[in-house]
Amino acid sequence: METINTVELRDENTFPDDIVLKSILKESFLSYRKLLDLFTSYEMTYEWRYYHDGKAWLCKVQKKKKNIVWMSAWKGFMQATLYFPEKYVDPVYKLDISEDSKEHFHSTKNVGKSKPFIFKISDEDILKDFEKVMIYKLGCK
Repeated sequence: METINTVELRDENTFPDDIVLKSILKESFLSYRKLLDLFTSYEMTYEWRYYHDGKAWLCKVQKKKKNIVWMSAWKGFMQATLYFPEKYVDPVYKLDISEDSKEHFHSTKNVGKSKPFIFKISDEDILKDFEKVMIYKLGCK
């Protein structure tokens, strides 16, 4: 029987500090830290907050007041999601990212009028594609 991975950080009283995140992310914790460094290098801010509607801690990443990335912690990886309104979807396929990433984006279902680009951050290899998509998102109005 297949086990389905579920989002961690469900306890509202346990703030996701580095100790908590290391215990969840394991080997991918270093990739998560590199992701935070990437956000800082683009002058973005990030904040962990407990959301009652989803009953989990999420990390919101912003440039000024614009939401750029949403992150959630899973066993062994961090999930980083960028949402694109319909009018910004087609140019994503022209970005210099892997065909696997493009196919993954293509197969993802819309959420309302936006299409999520979901990255599973378990090692540093995916960070190159993530950065290119993030830069594109930063340029969207």
